[in-house]
Amino acid sequence: MMLDQVKRGQKVEICRIPDELVRAQAIRFGVGEGTVVTCAGKLPAGPVIISKGNQELAIGRGLARKIAVKEAS
Repeated sequence: MMLDQVKRGQKVEICRIPDELVRAQAIRFGVGEGTVVTCAGKLPAGPVIISKGNQELAIGRGLARKIAVKEAS
């Protein structure tokens, strides 16, 4: 499934970030492949907000469509 399909409150593990520049930027924020995050919210036709610990990060919907995730166990 892709990050834009995640429901609010759902915990997921990031599986793949295809774009190298986006992957590098995400790593700077402490979010990379293998990281478990929670969907903190979704704005209509807007960004997907993910949280990890005390940090929240808004990811544009177009980019969220390219980030593969799976349900965290």
